[in-house]
Amino acid sequence: MMPLPRRSFLLLGAAAALSACSATIPVLPKTASTPESLSDEEILADINAVRRANGAPAWAYNVALENAARSQARLMASKDTMSHNLGVTLRERVTAAGYFGAVGENVAKGYRDLPGAIQGWMQSPGHRSTLLNDKFVEFGLAAARSKSGKVYWAMIAGGSFTPWLRPA
Repeated sequence: MMPLPRRSFLLLGAAAALSACSATIPVLPKTASTPESLSDEEILADINAVRRANGAPAWAYNVALENAARSQARLMASKDTMSHNLGVTLRERVTAAGYFGAVGENVAKGYRDLPGAIQGWMQSPGHRSTLLNDKFVEFGLAAARSKSGKVYWAMIAGGSFTPWLRPA
């Protein structure tokens, strides 16, 4: 048996070390797009990858919810303040966008990309609950940049009111 050249030995060692680490790294999306250039397909793939990795069913993408999320992201960016209510409630925003189902919202600020925002939501129990909720079936997401360059994110999940109703 021929001995391995030093370079091959080092490469094999590095590969083994990386494969050992991969099991401890959480599954995060791989999107490389800037917030302004994210496509609906990238957003859908990233959100559903995290849902799938956590045993939740896939969501559909909804443009009305995206429009309501865009309204909130732009409002937060214009005021350079993160909040669920900056004078317009979530219900008012989704109704104005033409959506009349049950909704939940996640907001974030300062994350440079979608994987960062998703990771932040996954580390917050309330946001994680919204992101992985199986009562919601669709969502929309948007980001807006403030004058100072800070990125504000809004994701609105939606679905029927029926799963939320308690039996009489």
